[in-house]
Amino acid sequence: MKRLPPLNAIRAFEAAARHLSFAKAAEELNVSPGAVSHHIKTLEADLGQSLFKRLNRAVVLTQAGQLCLPGIREGFDKIRVAIDKIRKTEDDSNLRVSVGPAFAAKWLLPRIYKFAELHPDIGVTVLASLSLADFEIDPVDVAIRYGQGDYPDLYTDLLFHEWHSPMCSPKLLEGEKPLKTPADLKNFTLIHDDTLKENPLAPDWEDWLNKVGVKNMDLTKGLHFTQADHSLQAAIAGHGVTLGRYLLASGDLDAGRLVMPFDFRVDWPFSYYLVSPKVTKEPLKVSAFRQWILEEVVEYQVDFNR
Repeated sequence: MKRLPPLNAIRAFEAAARHLSFAKAAEELNVSPGAVSHHIKTLEADLGQSLFKRLNRAVVLTQAGQLCLPGIREGFDKIRVAIDKIRKTEDDSNLRVSVGPAFAAKWLLPRIYKFAELHPDIGVTVLASLSLADFEIDPVDVAIRYGQGDYPDLYTDLLFHEWHSPMCSPKLLEGEKPLKTPADLKNFTLIHDDTLKENPLAPDWEDWLNKVGVKNMDLTKGLHFTQADHSLQAAIAGHGVTLGRYLLASGDLDAGRLVMPFDFRVDWPFSYYLVSPKVTKEPLKVSAFRQWILEEVVEYQVDFNR
């Protein structure tokens, strides 16, 4: 094999090129700016070319620096993937579950203790985020995704279908101006779940109001939340009416914290799925979690067609 430049010099170059700053690269690598500068000079001497133009208070990449940076970044990414795979193999006693924050708060977390009781030898880390986990890079074993089920490179199990309907505190059904008909919504604050904006197929208040024949409502106002469970909490507190997701709200509906004032729902082609990588031999911790959650879904017996 041809001799490569020192790895520390390559790391220093990649960090400095990403930040366009020797000082920020030094902070990331936990070394002094002088050390970063020394490593880069060593690399430049090895290559026989300058990689940075030193300006008064900044640095920019030269043509040579721009040429080699993509390949170096790709190389480090591949190293990270390989190391993560080793770590996953070694850390077989901890299950990492990627899930949306609202599903985690409203459905998974109230039940995950059951899995822990059944499998005390398996630790569980719930990674709640709206970002989709990349199984090739992220330290994730399984994920619960909200979508249309088109995950060709993953094992996929349907958990729940979903639908939407207006929901509010039972307090709003009383008082001087009670909520009795869809037209009465003009007297109340509309609560918006902005997580649905990212998908053009998602129903919103305009869709629901059009289907029930309510016109001329100002939909630019109201309360907006970037988490679905936050919009439900605002409705529980009596701050307005939300177009809620039935599964996420089912616990609050059963407990009487929320009510559905109108018997009219909006269906759409999104459901909750359990997904995991396609592998030759599935880890026991993943198999155990799949079996548990599918049994939990059956036990829960949500009737989405009523």
